[in-house]
Amino acid sequence: MATILAGETLNNRGSGSSSSTTSSTDYGAITPGGLEKDQTKVIASETVPPLGVAAAEKRFWFQRVKTYDPNAIATLPSVYDNPELAKQYLPRPDWENIGRFNPLARWTWGEEHKLIRKIDLRIMVFACIMFMALELDRANLSQANTDNFLKDLHLTTNDFNLGNTVFKLSFLCSELPSQLVSKWMGPDRWIPMQMILWSIVASSQFWLNGKTSFLVCRSLLGILQGGFIPDIILYLSYFYKHHELSLRLGFFWTAMSIADIVAGFLAYGLLHLRGVSGQAGWRWLFLIDGLLTLVVGIAAIFLMPPGPCQTASRVRGKDGWFTPKEEEIIVNRVIRDDPTKGSMHNRQPVTPALLWKSLMDYDLWPLYIIGLLYQIPMIPPAQYLTLSLRGLGFDTFQTNLLAIPWTVLHIISMLALSYSAEIFKEQTFHALTSQFWAIPFLVYLSVTDITHTNKWLVWGIITLLLSFPSPHPLQVGWNSRNSNAVRSRTVSAAAYNMFVQASGIIASNIYRQDDAPNYTRGNKTLLGIAVGNIAVYLLTKVYYVWRNKKRDAQWSVLSEEQKLEYLKTTTDEGNKRLDFRFAH
Repeated sequence: MATILAGETLNNRGSGSSSSTTSSTDYGAITPGGLEKDQTKVIASETVPPLGVAAAEKRFWFQRVKTYDPNAIATLPSVYDNPELAKQYLPRPDWENIGRFNPLARWTWGEEHKLIRKIDLRIMVFACIMFMALELDRANLSQANTDNFLKDLHLTTNDFNLGNTVFKLSFLCSELPSQLVSKWMGPDRWIPMQMILWSIVASSQFWLNGKTSFLVCRSLLGILQGGFIPDIILYLSYFYKHHELSLRLGFFWTAMSIADIVAGFLAYGLLHLRGVSGQAGWRWLFLIDGLLTLVVGIAAIFLMPPGPCQTASRVRGKDGWFTPKEEEIIVNRVIRDDPTKGSMHNRQPVTPALLWKSLMDYDLWPLYIIGLLYQIPMIPPAQYLTLSLRGLGFDTFQTNLLAIPWTVLHIISMLALSYSAEIFKEQTFHALTSQFWAIPFLVYLSVTDITHTNKWLVWGIITLLLSFPSPHPLQVGWNSRNSNAVRSRTVSAAAYNMFVQASGIIASNIYRQDDAPNYTRGNKTLLGIAVGNIAVYLLTKVYYVWRNKKRDAQWSVLSEEQKLEYLKTTTDEGNKRLDFRFAH
């Protein structure tokens, strides 16, 4: 996994790495940004409190058995335990959490795990609810298709493909601008604004009257929804360590799948409104789903604090959600895990120069290529599922209910993959699982005439294909780890998601009307891409292993004094530092 070696290499000059070790260390010189002592906290102590043992960390609830000691020190060794190193990693003086930054802070595993559960309830649950609202409004087009949506608007399946392409392209083009606005305004301000605006557009689809209005609405939805996902990931990074964020992203995308399930049941009920006030059921579906999102967007104004030390408000309470001790734990556990999180404050914009520098970070390009390709083999079968099931003879309401099982299986497989990747601390081979999963089902679809096959068998095959263990949460966390800087992470999250959206544009044009209903040509194309993706993943693994070995060779020849001098004087930033190692 990604690592910063400086703390491990030079930590013996500060405090020890076990809970029984103390040492005399002068922190008097540590003044963030060189400010005067009355302007910031200056830590001074003759004795450094004991630290926890990294090996004692129990990341998952099922690991906390009889040997788990909730009263053991949970503060793990970091670069801040050595005064000389700490000077090179101090947070900037205007960092929003500087008041709680304390290299001498100590807490127990019991306190940490209790606090994580509190963060999950206060922050993560609502983030998932917001994501469900996003999915409800961008995916209900599939449910509308089961209610003669295309026929009512005199659209063809190629028009449907064009609508998906316009949405994806608009979504893609707004990703980076949205992320830059979010970094400037703060996600807590920008995300609620996004949600309210797109909910208005989503509800307005009630009045669609043809191809033009359909394409305009798809474009506006893409523009307003684009950037939401990297925006929320940036926001969550304020509260979680890297491995915690990776796992929670698994639950984050689980919320999307749950939204698909809820959407299926909602569609089953709302499409029965066909004929009410002389309107089609799909019109009521768009209107009511959009109004539900509007409620969530308004709630987000009050339920999204700017950061862990800024939770007090009239709605959230004058004392905020966290005690001073809890704020100290959140701040110090996060920055000890990743010192770069103190390099930018949460209202600091990314300048054009920093933007260009981040986009030119070639070490992240392999992950962008993966984002472009990995899900293409599964997108067309998913987009055409409702149309395919209708073509096989299932009615409107059966089709919506039959789209639910694969979503449930997809949740289970995705979470299992996310947990396994963190347990074994391996990214590439876990992410590669999705391609091996898809290949046999794509082979079947490539050689079978589904019009003369039992419709339940075809449904079963497509259901199993779409139940693949999605590596998307894993890969988003992987991209974040390998960025190793807030500036780079801000841009790379948007860039990665732009490539993911671009994959949707490509995939939306693989199934063509002249290839219906079997889409034999399209399925063979998907099969070829899945096989090619295996090579892409393996080459990415090779690249990161090679980069790490090259840096190991450069770092190992330096003496301890030279390493310290490098840390003091280097102009290398983020993942270009010699003491950084890439996750793979």
